[in-house]
Amino acid sequence: MHVIDNTRARLSVALLTGAAILTISGCGGDLVAPDSVVEKPGVEAFYNQIVAACGHHSLGNQPLNYLINVSNGDDNDYFLDETSKLYFGRIDRSTYATDLNGFFPTDTNTPAINCILAQLDQAPPP
Repeated sequence: MHVIDNTRARLSVALLTGAAILTISGCGGDLVAPDSVVEKPGVEAFYNQIVAACGHHSLGNQPLNYLINVSNGDDNDYFLDETSKLYFGRIDRSTYATDLNGFFPTDTNTPAINCILAQLDQAPPP
């Protein structure tokens, strides 16, 4: 009877360990960082389009050309991630605006957001 209990315990530990390893290593699909930055062709051209047309506008205290061209941590990563999601249709325009206004809480974001959305209308589909 103890042999069966020990075998079950070892099997349970092995299964839990395997699941933990897959989760930590990212082999479990979207189990790790489901909203990580999307790195696909097309979005880089969209970022460049934003810089050219809207780079002088700001979100919070950061000009868009700075957020796109300078990796400064959370602000940069968040903006690029949200803009990538918008470009690939993972979020809609309203969600995008709400998310950016929540992350960059100033009442001066509207010109930047409107300019980005206008660029989305002109961008080739992903």
